[in-house]
Amino acid sequence: MILPPLFAVSILLGLWRFQAAQETSDELFDRGLLAAALAISRDVAISEGDALSPITRSFISDAGGGEIFYHVTGPGGYYVTGYAYPPRHPSGFDPTVPNYYVADYRGEEMRVLRMTEARTIANLTGDSVVTVWQRVSDRQAFARELALRAIALIAGLMATLALVVWFGVQLGLRPLNDLQEAIRIRSPDDLALIRRPVPKEVAGVVGTLNRLFGQVKDNIEAHQVFISDAAHQLRNPAAALLALAETLPDVTDESERDARQAELIAAARSTARLTNQLLQLERLRYGDTGARQVFDLNDVIEEVCQARAHAALTRDLDFSLDRSAEPLPVEADPTLIGEAVTNLVDNALRHGGDEMTRITVRTAPSDAGVTVTVQDDGVGIPTEQSEAAFRRFSQLRNGEGTGLGLSIVEQVVRRHHGSVRLAAAARGTTIRIELPRA
Repeated sequence: MILPPLFAVSILLGLWRFQAAQETSDELFDRGLLAAALAISRDVAISEGDALSPITRSFISDAGGGEIFYHVTGPGGYYVTGYAYPPRHPSGFDPTVPNYYVADYRGEEMRVLRMTEARTIANLTGDSVVTVWQRVSDRQAFARELALRAIALIAGLMATLALVVWFGVQLGLRPLNDLQEAIRIRSPDDLALIRRPVPKEVAGVVGTLNRLFGQVKDNIEAHQVFISDAAHQLRNPAAALLALAETLPDVTDESERDARQAELIAAARSTARLTNQLLQLERLRYGDTGARQVFDLNDVIEEVCQARAHAALTRDLDFSLDRSAEPLPVEADPTLIGEAVTNLVDNALRHGGDEMTRITVRTAPSDAGVTVTVQDDGVGIPTEQSEAAFRRFSQLRNGEGTGLGLSIVEQVVRRHHGSVRLAAAARGTTIRIELPRA
């Protein structure tokens, strides 16, 4: 990416330098012609046309890298010295200043200078015309030599610069190549942080990789914890199912067989519910919040209460819904919200104790959104044990629960940008869910 632009710049510099060499050559050779014309004019004036001085002859023989031809006429236009037939000059020139033009001379292209001066030669006074000319090919050869020298210098500089760039890039990328090799030879199980020193320009890349390694490591550890917890929680129900199934063929009494079958069905249902709660909790942990839609929270809570009313009424409990008079629109997954409230009601039914007489579900608007409150007058959960109550697989007292109900509630509410907390109550348990209003 660096060398092609350098190559393009060198070509442009070469073309520019060739043009500049041509202009420099023309300027130098024109000045040489003018100097030769002035020297010839001086010698003619001094010698009155007889001869040129040796210095002037030496100068015009090889001035500026090329031979100079000359022709001089005196006052009245008579021939004084030089070559007999000069190049023909075009008309329309100003005789008061030196005139430069290009003309053909014996089949060659020439650069010509014609200069007119007032002179007195052999008692004749008038205009003396000095014409000097030089091959254009000599100028072009000189210009090419200048251009080639400049191009060689530019090429040398560009080659040196390319070498320096290549060396600098190789040296600068060496830490990255070392880092790549170190990562390549790592074990797939090695997710430790990268601690090798790197240049500050790539420190951000290493920091990002370290964060990624940390996230992957946490993810793997979370999966391992989940597998361990699931295996631990499912081991006892599975053993109980197996024991009941193994003893069932040996039971001959019909009533006892029916009782064993009822126990087997209840254990299977409990195991299925535990499995479903484990899977649901894991999906929630990875952001699976289902299909969100805007709905009235009152309707979903009413459906939940209708579904759980039979279980509450069979225990002779006062089960009621205090529905908000105004609509409570929320944007959420109605199935997950219903499951969360169902877990709260089931938690009250399962852990409220024999002295519990009522369960009340209440919906209401709040300053921050909408709230759902599930309240009972049972045994209750102390507020200082709130954190433990919402922890996965945590049970404050021995019972038939899985220890996942409140944890699922917290995950559902958190995924919907809400909050759930254990509120202080004089008796029993009060849990309040707060969700943002749609």
